[in-house]
Amino acid sequence: MLDALAKNWWVLLIRGVAAIVFGVLAWIWPGVTLKVVILLFGIYAISDGIAAAWFAFAAPGRTLWGLLVVGIMSIIAGVGAILWPGLTAVMMLSVIAAWAIVRGVFEIIAAIQLRAHIENEWAQALEGLISIAFGVMLFAWPGAGLLSLMWLVGCFAIGLGIVEIMLAFRLKGVGAKIREAT
Repeated sequence: MLDALAKNWWVLLIRGVAAIVFGVLAWIWPGVTLKVVILLFGIYAISDGIAAAWFAFAAPGRTLWGLLVVGIMSIIAGVGAILWPGLTAVMMLSVIAAWAIVRGVFEIIAAIQLRAHIENEWAQALEGLISIAFGVMLFAWPGAGLLSLMWLVGCFAIGLGIVEIMLAFRLKGVGAKIREAT
């Protein structure tokens, strides 16, 4: 299983880069209209979901169910954001907050599964904690202005992207060690 995950390290790299691009766009255009913000979130969530689902099935004969749930939830949230961009800001914040919390829980579950194969693996668990904290913050302060929300969304996405890129390169290194051993 670990060999299959290591061979697909680049999927996590793409997922991390997409998160960073989304985060930077949130910082560059913090004053854009809510519809554009929702569209950007939708595109990011769909790409994140596809990458997570791909990675969930990377190991032949074994599925990382936590990542599969993250993938499905992300795709549903992204499609919903694109199909119904007219939702009120508070409703959209609630959807994003719930998505982040559920995503975080299942990232932690996937990290626990991965720990059985990679010693001292903490990056994916950190990603889950960041997601949960972000979701809780959105629920706690739903009345924050769009500008401050965009900065928060940008920080969240960039933080996740950095952690995902770190995990991708860690898996790449594990793959090299596996190939050397065989």
